[in-house]
Amino acid sequence: MTTDPDRVATARAMLEHLGLTAADLTDSNRPTVPTVAEYLPAVVAAASPGTRRTYSSSWRRMDAALGDRRIDAVRASDIEALMRQAAAGARSRRNSRHGRHAGEHLIAAARAFYNRAIADGYLTAVDSPAHRVRKPRRLPNTRRALTADELSAINAAARSGGNDTILDALLLRLHTETACRRGGALALRLIDLDTDHALIRLSEKGGTQRWQPITPMLASRLNDHARARGAVAPTDALLRYRNGQPATYRRYDLLWKRVGRQLPWVAAQGVTTHWLRHTTLTWAERHFGYGIARAYAGHTDRRGPATTTYIKADLHAVAAALTALTGQPHPLAVAPKRQAHLGEG
Repeated sequence: MTTDPDRVATARAMLEHLGLTAADLTDSNRPTVPTVAEYLPAVVAAASPGTRRTYSSSWRRMDAALGDRRIDAVRASDIEALMRQAAAGARSRRNSRHGRHAGEHLIAAARAFYNRAIADGYLTAVDSPAHRVRKPRRLPNTRRALTADELSAINAAARSGGNDTILDALLLRLHTETACRRGGALALRLIDLDTDHALIRLSEKGGTQRWQPITPMLASRLNDHARARGAVAPTDALLRYRNGQPATYRRYDLLWKRVGRQLPWVAAQGVTTHWLRHTTLTWAERHFGYGIARAYAGHTDRRGPATTTYIKADLHAVAAALTALTGQPHPLAVAPKRQAHLGEG
């Protein structure tokens, strides 16, 4: 077929106008699509510490099963097969859900992997095999608020044995007063403790930060604990082992195993640190309402009805709730005043 010189000239002028060359219209400049094994280090490097901790085991499973496959050659059925394997091989616990959580984590990890590949331009959202697999339906959580007697029994068990009852007691008290997550507690540094105003600065998931009231007694004990165990610099960890090393998630595992041996119902029901958060926030909601419970929890999401935008509470209101919860005064607590009716002066 004879090429029309005028059409060629027009095409070249159009490409020049667009800032393109003929090579840009071919596959020669398209980046080579990596294999799962080749691309995984980039995904891990771009992930936050919390994401790496949550998804690392699932990513290793993907690497072992699909490592030599190009990421655009993985099928939805491959991801679903891995989900089934993860669910079938999940460790059996008293509070397990027959591997549902393991399967759900596998899908979430695969989606995180492919979200990065989509962002890097290796494929489009409709090409992601992980997003074409439905997550297992999440069952209602069996977690509940602990009763006052149950909470007292847990604290007594934690203080009655173990190789570091001081740290264990501090952990339980900290989580009960603040309803913080484990990651927030372990991220605390010396600079995050304000003993003058009885506050700690919590850094939790999603990169959120907030100042949370604690009782002056707990503030003093946290300060004494940290300094007695070698915390000097402002960035030194607040919660520390007896050898001076920062506490880790392992301490929580050991604590609840030990308490579970002394209190069989703790092991049977799968009580964890998150039950303390659930207990405190349930109490705050029942006694002070949704707005203060939301602030107490550090929730900043905007899901739900638009009116939730106006349901807010400040630091002083949270401090007042803490005072009522613990029976100890807080320097920032302000007693609620009578609210004037609309139209009153």
